[in-house]
Amino acid sequence: MSSPSHFSLLVVDDEPDLRTLYELTLLREGYDIETAGSVEEALLHLKDRTYSAVITDMRLPDGTGLDLLRKLEEGGRREKAIVITAYGSAENAVEALKAGAYDYLTKPVDLKQFRAVVASALGRAPSTVPTMVPSSLPSEHQATVAAGSATAPRPRTPPPPPPPPAAPASAALARMAGTSAAMQEVRSLVEKVARSMAPVLVNGESGTGKELVARAIHEVSPRSNMPFIAVNCSAIPEQLLEAEFFGYRKGAFTGATEDREGFFQAANGGTLFLDEIGDLPLSMQSKLLRSIQERSVRPVGAVSEQSVNVRLLSATHKDLGAEVLLGRFRQDLYYRLNVIQIRVPPLRERLEDLAAISEHVLLRIARDANVVPPPRLTRDALVHLARYPFPGNVRELENLLHRAVALSGDEAIDVFDLGLPETVFTDSAAQELDLITENTRIDPAVLAPEPPPAPPAAAPLPDDLAAFLDEVERDILLRALERHRFNRTAAGASLGLSLRQMRYRMARLGVSVGGDSFDGDRGT
Repeated sequence: MSSPSHFSLLVVDDEPDLRTLYELTLLREGYDIETAGSVEEALLHLKDRTYSAVITDMRLPDGTGLDLLRKLEEGGRREKAIVITAYGSAENAVEALKAGAYDYLTKPVDLKQFRAVVASALGRAPSTVPTMVPSSLPSEHQATVAAGSATAPRPRTPPPPPPPPAAPASAALARMAGTSAAMQEVRSLVEKVARSMAPVLVNGESGTGKELVARAIHEVSPRSNMPFIAVNCSAIPEQLLEAEFFGYRKGAFTGATEDREGFFQAANGGTLFLDEIGDLPLSMQSKLLRSIQERSVRPVGAVSEQSVNVRLLSATHKDLGAEVLLGRFRQDLYYRLNVIQIRVPPLRERLEDLAAISEHVLLRIARDANVVPPPRLTRDALVHLARYPFPGNVRELENLLHRAVALSGDEAIDVFDLGLPETVFTDSAAQELDLITENTRIDPAVLAPEPPPAPPAAAPLPDDLAAFLDEVERDILLRALERHRFNRTAAGASLGLSLRQMRYRMARLGVSVGGDSFDGDRGT
């Protein structure tokens, strides 16, 4: 890791006292500092050299910090940007993050948090050297410095530094299988948003892989070696939410026999992923909003807050904009979470990725089960899968392939191993029926499915319904077999059944055809 002297910072603020305060604080950390009082002056500095990071106030005499961010973006520069906004100006903070800022701070600036954010942007640990307060600063700024450097009445744990990534970005992104335009866009967004601290809202239907996207953001980011804590908000009882999120102190309630950290403390220095954020009750939403704004949490039963350094990612299958209009989700929290949105498309919108996803899943199943060689889908099975709507998306596909591998016992997984409804025929099934029709001279019209005959309206009610229905089904099967010269494939097709389903029903009902002394598809 680079030493502090290798980091050069540009501080932009139009107030000389604050510039001095920031400069002294960062010099004590060992950074090389230059300052500017306006957008124009900052651009002159940027024209001459490259910096590790730019720290800018939002309001400047000749523009705003957003103007400076846009210039950095237009120039393709790699400096991390930290924006300082007025207290309570959530809109400016959100705009700064959307414009590409790494992070933001609110005035009055807590210097301990200031040092931590700068260190996080540069991927190093903040030192514990106390900041000296220059006597020339106005009293209000001295008070701010004292609060950040002296021992405060409430304990604040310095957030641990995020180390540089341990694995190349391609490893994390490779798990998102598929080359469709939709997935390429998702990968591109993941790589962009991973560079900043901006909150990300991952939106998509259940089973599309929202947590996979969140994990990729974490693993591509500088926080990859720090904790990734995933929380399913809909799975925690409402009365336990606060304790689970923020932790608790011994004796805070019945059963609290020892201090315990919450999700925020566990994710300190890393990433906290809140899945199904739309299911949080309103009471918890307000507490979460405060933690996001203040970057601190107060455990249940504690009297002081703890600082936390957490990158927040969230996901939902709901339309949070509509939930806001219905009064079920706080608008201010929605704007805080929805700084950058990544939509994960459902599987039916990217069927061109089906083969790659299936291969990826089958390789993983084979690796977990020590199966060699890994199973593969036949062409007919893949075509059959492509005709299925997949309401459960990729998760449903994974479950389906797990079942097929377990039941097939073969290297090749065919149509009948999938267990899907036989709503349409695969190409091979259609060709097989054409061959049967040609060889047996059957009129193609008779292959059309026909509904079973309804019982007479005046028929008496049966004493044993199951036995009655079995008898009706047995009669229908026999009639279909006789009509199609005891060809089970053609008879099943006329009833909307696959060959596998036809064999199962014949075995269950005890329907035998000539002792079953014929080949797999044709009677003798």
